[in-house]
Amino acid sequence: MKEWLRSLPAIHELQNHESFSKLYLENQLDHSQLTKHLKDVLDQIRDSILKGKWHGAIPGSNKFIAELFQTLEKNIHKQYSYTIENVINATGTILHTNLGRARLSENAITHVVETARNYSNLEYRLKEGERGSRHSHVESLIREITGAEAAMVVNNNASAVYLVLRALAKHKEVIVSRGQLVEIGGSFRISSIMEESGAILKEIGTTNKTHLYDYENALSPDTAIIMKVHTSNFKVVGFTKSVETDELVQLTKKQENVIFYEDLGSGALYDFRKHGIGEEPVVKEVIDMGADVVTFSGDKLLGGPQAGIIAGSKVIIDQLKKHQLARVVRVDKMTLAALEGTLLDYVRGETAMKNIPTIRDLLVSIHQLDERAQLFVTKLLQKSSHFQATIFQDSSQVGGGTMPDVLLPTMVIALKHNSLTAEQVGRKLRLETKPAIVARIQKDVSIIDLRTVSMEEEELLIHALVNIGP
Repeated sequence: MKEWLRSLPAIHELQNHESFSKLYLENQLDHSQLTKHLKDVLDQIRDSILKGKWHGAIPGSNKFIAELFQTLEKNIHKQYSYTIENVINATGTILHTNLGRARLSENAITHVVETARNYSNLEYRLKEGERGSRHSHVESLIREITGAEAAMVVNNNASAVYLVLRALAKHKEVIVSRGQLVEIGGSFRISSIMEESGAILKEIGTTNKTHLYDYENALSPDTAIIMKVHTSNFKVVGFTKSVETDELVQLTKKQENVIFYEDLGSGALYDFRKHGIGEEPVVKEVIDMGADVVTFSGDKLLGGPQAGIIAGSKVIIDQLKKHQLARVVRVDKMTLAALEGTLLDYVRGETAMKNIPTIRDLLVSIHQLDERAQLFVTKLLQKSSHFQATIFQDSSQVGGGTMPDVLLPTMVIALKHNSLTAEQVGRKLRLETKPAIVARIQKDVSIIDLRTVSMEEEELLIHALVNIGP
């Protein structure tokens, strides 16, 4: 052991080695940073020797030096690699929260890249040559799509809800049905957000039934808002009753200084109902019914970046824009660019809307998915003899806490490896391929749903499967 410790090369000797110079040039590290990593590797080796756990080459040998620099290179790559990386989503869940929810359209991506690469008129009016507002870039688009008088954007829908309640109902009552006190992802509850905002929650009705008279009886001089929360992430069925938006709008209009606010959550700007998909209300319909203010997400059914969108009457939106919290929850230039790129496709019409991956993936037909699955299996089996493949009808999910009761008919590919379990195949796809691939595992077979796999990603997926060894 002592001989091995004495044989460990000195730092200055290793710094003069050609492998050190190579790593220095390739990784663009400061000399001091690379030296620090080198010392760490050497300390780890010394510690292993002292504990009798060293199983590498004999210290001082050429093989030892080669192994040392291999370890150093591996550590550097691990230390300076991105932790957010591309993933191929082969699960069929379109708005997969764990995998980043909505994919952006090519128009949105291009606009984000150009905005990030260059200076921009984020808060500058080019025509007038004076300071402008970042709200202006997407407000006119939101107004055109939803029919609202005004709009603004914050960093997510929870922020939008919080800002509305804080600015419009602090120390005042907000009437909400018990059946709508939802909990969204990460244990965030509407009731908790309301408590933090300073608004006073006034619960009415029961979990399954709330009537118009419940709202009428709850009204008081302290009422600021009648709030309706769209239960987009769960469904209550059976003996139920809720009050429709138009009824609550009419009730609110009869009151002085009371506004009607609806949180739509998922934020559908496209009517999926005409394709028989779900029952999500379209934002424009709610605005047309007379809602004073509406909030919804940008990265769910809208298909854009994470954002919270607030639309409604100009008087209310102007009040929200001037509130101190508006700066706390404002969005950056990349989010605005992504949202603008997405909304422009909505403005162009239905054909352009299908450039948005979320809409395209929701509307793809089972016939198209079957054709793609058949071709995929043919290509895979031509290149690999390690898999048995079958195709059968199954269901995809929308995901992201959206349309929980909607199952989209799909055709999936069931793969069974000749010598590996589905768990082992799944692990190899996640950890040994670039980009990583996430598939479903069901009854010891790997399930591939091409609904969420782009045409370009198909070839990468086939290549990864072919290269899974026996």
